Amino acid sequence: MATPQEKLARALEALRKLQDTNRTAIRSGDLTRTDRERLLKGGFLQEVMKGWYIPARPDDLAGDSTPWYASFWGFCADYLHQRFGNEWCLSPEQSIALQVGNRAVPDQLLVRAPKGRNKPTELLYGTSLFDIRASLPPDSNTILMDGLRLFSLEAALVACAPGFFSANPTDARAALSLVRDSSDLLSRLLEGGHTTIAGRLAGAFRNMGRDRVADEIIRTMRAADYDVRESDPFADRIPVTFAVRPASPVVNRIRIMWQEMREPIIERFPAAPGRPNDPEAYLRHVEEIFVADAYHSLSIEGYRVSPQLIRHVRQGDWNPDEDENDREHRNGLAARGYWQAYQVVRDSLERVFTGEIPGQVADHDHPTWYREMFAPSVTAGLLPRADLAGYRNGPVYIRRSMHVPPDHEAVRDAMSAFFELLCEETDPAVRVVLGHFIFVYIHPYMDGNGRIGRFLMNVMLAAGGYPWTIVPLEERETYMAALEDASVRQNIIPFANFLGQLVETGIQGSEKM
Repeated sequence: MATPQEKLARALEALRKLQDTNRTAIRSGDLTRTDRERLLKGGFLQEVMKGWYIPARPDDLAGDSTPWYASFWGFCADYLHQRFGNEWCLSPEQSIALQVGNRAVPDQLLVRAPKGRNKPTELLYGTSLFDIRASLPPDSNTILMDGLRLFSLEAALVACAPGFFSANPTDARAALSLVRDSSDLLSRLLEGGHTTIAGRLAGAFRNMGRDRVADEIIRTMRAADYDVRESDPFADRIPVTFAVRPASPVVNRIRIMWQEMREPIIERFPAAPGRPNDPEAYLRHVEEIFVADAYHSLSIEGYRVSPQLIRHVRQGDWNPDEDENDREHRNGLAARGYWQAYQVVRDSLERVFTGEIPGQVADHDHPTWYREMFAPSVTAGLLPRADLAGYRNGPVYIRRSMHVPPDHEAVRDAMSAFFELLCEETDPAVRVVLGHFIFVYIHPYMDGNGRIGRFLMNVMLAAGGYPWTIVPLEERETYMAALEDASVRQNIIPFANFLGQLVETGIQGSEKM
């Protein structure tokens, strides 16, 4: 008779065969009842709704939404295909978002299908799917992207709701920036006689400074005897230079976010004091607060470190080979890596104080911060040496976040655009807030992005004469919620307010010294 371990192994083999076909949504009928029950009991399956599951890991914490958000798009693609075959597509608005690199998990995913039920299907953690009974665009107006059936970009711009441009200006502008000329749009506008939409799109292009495309739309529609009246669907204008044929759509999306977020930050952040008169005193203070900084920064990331452990690591009297507790071992290595990274960040501060451009310093030095941070774990054999090579080569997900960072193929283009913006930015407050936010939005590394983002923030703070600022562990929920609001809803105000208040408190404290 087979042992329980052998029975579970057979069930896992059945699940592996399903996963080998790139399946994320698992139906009840895909597994025998016995195998399904064993996998559920062992924590290898998680129920999404009755009869539908996703693969899971036994060490996933109960109530942790991360596995679901990481599986969301794959599950929806599989579920919709198994339910409707090829007779479905996502809404025009969601089609645009995905094609411009916005993979944030929506609260409700809108789907068109001729056999839709016009009712929601409840999923996990407050998300849902609403299938609308509606006709589909012709095949020439659809594309397949990661298993998801979408409106093509031009078809989506024609079909999206009028309020999309003002409600989602970042996605709308990023989509318009990808349209090379008016030809594909005009063929759809002329065929459908869409005079109002033509006027709206012409106004949108003119808002972005693309007068040639706007004029071509108006002239061509009028030449076909359509009465077109141009209207601007955006609520405001932003000065932004778009990359010509960017390698990744996320590049223009980042440029747009940067310009949209500048003014709210400038309005709310304390004025920059100016470069410190006594750089040596500033650096001494940075050394003095290392223990507190390391404790809070590492604790925010889930490490269990004590001030005593950090002091031992700093003084060099902690020997990882003598620590037999795996968790304590990892915590100690993280603390050691943080100490080593802290020292090279201090070198970056010195360069900023001598007048080097802050963005260029961060661009040049941040790979060194990363290598120093993880070198102890590599030396101890917990991480492969290849992990020190640089930016990630695979997907990464942020714990409990609905924001899905850009695909790894887009990371290098996104980081190049990010540092260009950081170097060009003239306002110190904007460099501080967006230096941190855009870095973690891209999430260029497999690990350590939050810590490096806070290092980058502090280098930008020092360049503006602001005090080195610690994000307190006690404020973690507020901090993460503000980042989530900026990442998912492009609302930078909570994050600007949060950092601004911390910095203002630091300025007041330094004035009393």
